[in-house]
Amino acid sequence: MTIVEYIDARNIIVKFDGSGFLKKTNSSSFKKGSVKSPYCKSVSHMGYIGEGKYVPKVNGKATKQYVSWQSMLERCYSPTFQKKRPTYIGCTVCEEWLNFQTFGKWYDENYYEVESNSQRGMNLDKDILNKNNRIYCPEFCLFAPDRINLLFIKVDKSRGDLPVGVKREGKKYIAYCSRGHEGEQSGKFPTIEEAFNAYKNFKETYIKQVADEYKNIIPERLYDALYKYEVSIDD
Repeated sequence: MTIVEYIDARNIIVKFDGSGFLKKTNSSSFKKGSVKSPYCKSVSHMGYIGEGKYVPKVNGKATKQYVSWQSMLERCYSPTFQKKRPTYIGCTVCEEWLNFQTFGKWYDENYYEVESNSQRGMNLDKDILNKNNRIYCPEFCLFAPDRINLLFIKVDKSRGDLPVGVKREGKKYIAYCSRGHEGEQSGKFPTIEEAFNAYKNFKETYIKQVADEYKNIIPERLYDALYKYEVSIDD
């Protein structure tokens, strides 16, 4: 930053390089380098607060908008987080959502809550609308109840080289179908393909059942996406 106007030691105007943002401060803070620009990429080295009504904290408590935004950036840009959850490696946030003000506005326009939802609350989802999507952006993101979000969680480590929903038991293959946190077997089959098809039929039917339970609560585009969702063998 550069001093562009000096009134006295307690009143100076500085201009930040890059953004051109002007801020009134004092010479002591300037010398210490403690003056911050709202365009400084201070969150996960990518996100910045920006100028507007949305703030990270109110009365010392993080706002809901900020928690959602910060968590999204962490999933995409924190090596520590991705070491624990490698499925997020390669995910990114669109340019406009790097600005907290833009994300905060979208959050307020799209967030809702479901009565009797689990304690985990609502989830910012990026790939129900667009399968295998890796970019957090307004076109493909929405909030989904925890129960719906759990329908699409896959545990790749446990299945090895088998298709989703299939487990090996001796010379047979089991279709292992999940109802959120619950799981159940759906028969044993001589081939991988037969086991997968049994899983596929069960899963797609169950997703439609859940969609109907939430039909008058969730956004229409989420309901439509659930009804159109297809399980593929390379999921």
